[in-house]
Amino acid sequence: MSDTHSATDPTELYARVQVAITGTSYRWSRTERGFDLAVDVLPSSGRHLTQVHTYRVELRPREGAFTLTDVVRTQERGRGGVPGWTVTTGRSRYRTWSRTADGSERHHFSSADGHRLIRGVAEELGWHEVRPAGMKVALVLGAFGGLIALGTLIALAVVFWP
Repeated sequence: MSDTHSATDPTELYARVQVAITGTSYRWSRTERGFDLAVDVLPSSGRHLTQVHTYRVELRPREGAFTLTDVVRTQERGRGGVPGWTVTTGRSRYRTWSRTADGSERHHFSSADGHRLIRGVAEELGWHEVRPAGMKVALVLGAFGGLIALGTLIALAVVFWP
């Protein structure tokens, strides 16, 4: 079922992702350009720290392409119970393990699980992943910085070589 039409029609992708998350803790919501999958990494159960990981999927139906961006929202209650929010956007790969104080409830999360779920369903239908523009720029700047560092090390070796 990976003909040209299914690769450009997001309806089948939406339906398959929703079926894939049935019975899981992922929450699906439609967005203007695609969909979000959100999951509580550190569920709020009277804790001082709450974290929600959102997989933001933007679709380009004409190209049969999608971009996948991680949005991680962390809320920490400071002094006096006033919450402070931290939001990170980009590619996040991490794992967490937690358990309640009495040890009765355990919680495990791996961001790679959501990535695999989305990519697996999308690739089955003929969609291909494209990196977000910001990630491409960061990769180019990182490579450029690495080349400058290498050049500096070579120059220092030449100047201080006995």
